[in-house]
Amino acid sequence: MRHLTIATRESRLALWQAEHLQSRLAALGHPSELLGMTTKGDQILDRSLSKVGGKGLFVKELETALEDGRADLAVHSLKDVPMELPEGFSIACVMEREDPRDAWVSGRYARLQDLPPGAVVGTSSLRRIALLQALRPDLRYEPLRGNLDTRLKKLDEGQYDGIVLASAGLKRLGLHGRIRAVFEPEEMLPAAGQGALGIEVYGQRDDVHAALEPLGHLPSLLAVSAERTVSRIMGGSCSMPLAAFAVWHGETLSLRAAWGDPDGKAPLIRSEGAAAVHAVADAVRLGETVARELQARVGSGQ
Repeated sequence: MRHLTIATRESRLALWQAEHLQSRLAALGHPSELLGMTTKGDQILDRSLSKVGGKGLFVKELETALEDGRADLAVHSLKDVPMELPEGFSIACVMEREDPRDAWVSGRYARLQDLPPGAVVGTSSLRRIALLQALRPDLRYEPLRGNLDTRLKKLDEGQYDGIVLASAGLKRLGLHGRIRAVFEPEEMLPAAGQGALGIEVYGQRDDVHAALEPLGHLPSLLAVSAERTVSRIMGGSCSMPLAAFAVWHGETLSLRAAWGDPDGKAPLIRSEGAAAVHAVADAVRLGETVARELQARVGSGQ
């Protein structure tokens, strides 16, 4: 195996993820270097992603580097990867998932339930807004963009009474202490792929696939495949308040999905299913079943 180049965003969390992959590859005898890049998603901070192009803004520049040969692979937070990849691109590896839950972060309030009516909560995720509205419709939900450190700084400056972030990012950066509480999936269903790292490649790269194979985690791959199938069928994007989360019970994969209204004018619509899952095709079928049920319920307003 020749020297590999890993394309990555330049935020502290993205670099942690890339360096984590780099160290795992090095342990297998595959030397690599990082190609740091700034994406449009990192540059546009004054508007929500749903208004400026969605999740693809975080991966397009990295994919260009793969396509023109400047990089051999790119590491992504899988929840930021569009459900449909451009022709020639593929997710070659899904590594073992970190904590997929959402985290409550606040300097003053230990739990969301402790906030007084009218308090300000920061998040730009329509999924989180819809689910938070179902829990606390009496609060104000304000946009919060930027990398993890920027969001924490805005909280510390007093712009918000509390914010909601992914537990995985906080834990990966050693910021466990900022987590005041975690939202269990029963109260706030995670986004499809949340907490999982996906490694993207371009073209027939059998050499890269072979290098990555020992790093793949089949239970995580199957779970996120089911979740991402729900998002793909529902047309999941940053402009859609959609959640999908799968959890293992032995060899049975249980999948739940939720569709919400970020304005809080309609109740959450949910669907769920379970099946014995042994391969990606099984996970996709489960995702299709749950997505079709959710579509029917959304269509009927139930």
